[in-house]
Parts: sequence; structure tokens; C-alpha cells
Amino acid sequence: MPSPAQLVLRNARIHTVDPELPEAQAMAVVDGRIAWLGPDEEAPAWTGPDTRLIDAGGRLVLPGFIDAHNHVRLGSDDACVQLSGAGTLDEVHARIRAWHTAHPDAEWIEAEAFDYSAVPDGRMPTAADLDPATGDVPAFVLSYDVHTAWVNTAGLRRLGIDRDHTDLPFGRAATDPATGEPTGFIKDFAVKGLSRDGHRALRELGLPWASPDRQYGRLATSLDAAIGFGITTVVEPQNSLDDLPLFERARAEGRLRSRIVAALFHPSGTTDADLDDFAAAAERYADDRIRVAPLKLYIDDVVEPRTAALLEPYAGCRHHRGDTFYPPEEFAGLLAKLDARGFQCFVHATGDRGIRTVLDAVAHARAVNGERDARHQIVHVECLDPEDTPRFAELGVVACMQPRHSAPEVAGPGKDWAENVGAERWHKAWPMRSLHRAGAVLALSSDWNVAEMDPMIGIHTAVTRRPLDGGEPWMPQETISVETAVHGYTMGSAYANFLEAERGSLTVGKAADFVVLSRDILRVAPEEIPGTVAETVVVGGVVEHSV
Repeated sequence: MPSPAQLVLRNARIHTVDPELPEAQAMAVVDGRIAWLGPDEEAPAWTGPDTRLIDAGGRLVLPGFIDAHNHVRLGSDDACVQLSGAGTLDEVHARIRAWHTAHPDAEWIEAEAFDYSAVPDGRMPTAADLDPATGDVPAFVLSYDVHTAWVNTAGLRRLGIDRDHTDLPFGRAATDPATGEPTGFIKDFAVKGLSRDGHRALRELGLPWASPDRQYGRLATSLDAAIGFGITTVVEPQNSLDDLPLFERARAEGRLRSRIVAALFHPSGTTDADLDDFAAAAERYADDRIRVAPLKLYIDDVVEPRTAALLEPYAGCRHHRGDTFYPPEEFAGLLAKLDARGFQCFVHATGDRGIRTVLDAVAHARAVNGERDARHQIVHVECLDPEDTPRFAELGVVACMQPRHSAPEVAGPGKDWAENVGAERWHKAWPMRSLHRAGAVLALSSDWNVAEMDPMIGIHTAVTRRPLDGGEPWMPQETISVETAVHGYTMGSAYANFLEAERGSLTVGKAADFVVLSRDILRVAPEEIPGTVAETVVVGGVVEHSV
């Protein structure tokens, strides 16, 4: 007879994501690990007086979701004006004025989730666009993708930005080509503003958003949301060494109910001494709750402000193709160096030229260092040239993708992404099916807070390429099945982070991380997937969330 389990799940439809035992009705957990899977009639053998019983009521049970790219530390900030859905400058102004009326003594007006399309004629915003709603109070506005910032005239003064100071610790101030004066638009914020030096500079300049307490507040709120959505492992893709104590604080205060994999940011100028510090941090943070290991790099930026690197010019441009942050040869040498030291690299690449540059760099690293199981990731893969599709599997590169970004109401016709790329290149947009068929590993994720954290929304988009409220699909030839999407949010993301021996499937011996869903998303119509709720979420055999 087996020893009594700490937890027994029964009366379930368990989709294990394990081809050796695809389905089961019941599960027993001992010491935080799955000890047994099988039919309901055998479950009583694992049940003792102290066993916690969960009756799933016939509901679908999946492995806990592993969100492979989720900015929980960046998060969303309740102290900011919320601009999501503000489609015009008038609406932006109205929301800012309403917030300022409610907070008349605020020293700063801070806002987030600004959509580039709110500015008419496809241009980027200026301080003059913001001044009518803010007056003399400095204002700091983050774009929805957090790759750019927008400040008013008072904000330019407070942050010390003028024609002689445009290369900033936290970004690169755009200037008027006629006058040379800063416009109020700041590029490269994700690369510089979210770095260790950038955050320090913003704190020293008194921006409340950059304070440690505000950072922790965003982290704690995002962690609460993650466990509520059934996300049992979060991959936080961009952190400095200064940020790691925030995760320790969350664990000490009981807010770290999901597991964390934290990648360390490797900006341009990172030294060998920094790499030594990164390696030391990886040794220090190596338990099953907080693991530090990968490095985050950028090769290009984003399509919406035309800062991603494309093979051919942007639509309507004769020459502008965007830039890479490193010359290709330099980046290839850098990746080979990091690869030789055993680092796994997450590389942000959205444009087809940026993606090709990373693939070429991985090929160079393999040629120089020899083949190894590096599992370097290209993150986003938004605009992929078909010639490069088979190279992911050939080079062992993981495609870390965010299905929600491919939704028609986010990037489709009439939106900045689609218009900037041009219809003749739409076939390159988020080619999940092509990559899957070519044998690439798909690691799916939300990119919160750029998009909704809920995996149900990501799965719906991956399966339909339709708007959440219905309507016509965009590029439906690149949809994937529900089973493939679930695999991308579980085993694919586990493999992408060297976790497949511990997580990603419901297999005897693995950690007992699982979620009981309110609907069977493998059987309901795709339009019913959004709104599905994680009714019970278990991490390491402990019920961390229930409704």
C-alpha cells in the first residue's frame, strides 16, 4: 500500500501534456511532487486522515502555466493615469485632467499605456501635445510597450533635457530636425530607462515611478494576478542586480506564490566584472522558488515607432529600415563570448533583419564554441522572413512569442504595426504555425503589462487570430491548435527555461504545479476560452489560490 498523500485530486479530466500518459482522472501528491496518476477508483489507496482532497467536479486540469515573458516587476501602476484604450489626444487629455483634478497636489503627473495611434498622422508625440492637459506640473508618460516615454515641457526641465543633453541615462531624446530642440519624445526607454543606471538616474531626479516602494507595489500586485490566472512559474525577463531583493521581499511577505525565473539585463557596456557578478547571482538564487540564470539583450526595438530593424524600408519610406543596437559582427562576437561562458541569452528581436542578425550570431557562436544545449531565445519574433523559419530548429533557438500581440485590434490593419510594415509583409507577422511545423520550440507568454496577463486571452488569440469581441481573423493561416497553444504555455516554456525535468507536464516525479479550470478549453468553442477562470491553483502541492 502506498503512503497517504498530502493531497489527492480526483474526479478530474487531467490533460497531462505528457505523451506517455496523456490523460488521467486522479493525482496524488507527496512532498510537493506528483507521486501517482491514474483512474479514480485507485485514488482511495492514497488517501489518509490528513490528506487534502480536491474534487474537480469533472473539470479540466492542466499543468500550471509557465509565462515565458512576463514583466511582473514592471507591472501596472495604480498611481499612474491609465491611458489604455485612449484612442485620441482629446481622450488622453481628458483622462489626465480628470486624474489631476482628483490629485491637485501631485508633484508629478505619471501615466502609462499610451498608444502611439492616439497621435494623428502617424507622427510621434511632443511636449506641446501634452502641455494643454498638464500645465506647469511635470508629466511623464510611458507607451503601452514601455519602449518609449513622453514628457511635457515642465518634464523636460525637471529631467534636465535640452538640446545639449539628449543622450540620457534613461533614453535618447528625439530632437526637432529644424531647431535641434528636444521634442518631448524619448526613445530607447526599454533599453536604457529600465536598466540599472537608468532607474537610478530617474530615482535621483525624483520621479516617483522609479522608487523602490513603487516598484515593489507593482511587483506584488502583478504576482497576485499571476497566481490568480494559474501561472505557477513566471519568467521575469529583464532585471538588474538591484532588483533581486524585491523578489526576496515578496517571498518573505508571502506574496511570491508563483515560482520566479529572473533574467539579468545585459545592456551595452556590460563589463567582464558585471558578468562575474551575474554568475555569482545565479549561484545565489538557484532554488525552486527564485532562480536567476539567463541574460537579456536587445538587437532592435519595436515596429510601431519604426525602431525595429527591417530587411527592407518601412512602408512609405525610401531608405529607413531601422537600426540594430550592435553592428552584426559585434553582436555575433558578443553572443559567442556569452555562450562560451555558459550563459543562456534572451534576445529581443522584432524586425526581420533583427531576427536574422540574432540567428546569424547563434550560428557564429556554435561555429566558434561548438554545439551545446544553449537554448538561446529570440523574444517576440514579430516579423519573420520565411527563409529564416527553419533556422530556429536547426540552431536550437527557442521562439518566445506573445500571441496577443498578433490580434487584429492590436497589430492588424489600420494599426501602426500593420501600416508600418505594409501589407506585402503581413505574411511575416507572428508565424506561430510555420515555426511549429518547422520543428521550432514555441514558448508562449503574455508580455504583461504590454498585454493582458491572462493565458486564456493569449490562447484564444493563438487559436483564432480574431479580436476578443469577435470579427474577422488576421493572418489565420498562422493559427495553431488549442493543444499546441497549451503546450507552448506549459512544456514549451518549461523546456525554454531548462525546467522540463521539473515542470511543464503532470508527470510522476515532477513538481505538483497544476490548475483546475472552470471550462474545458480543449473542448469548448474557441470564442468561449476567454473568461475561463483558474478555480484552483496548486504550487508544489499547496493550494495557493481558489475561488
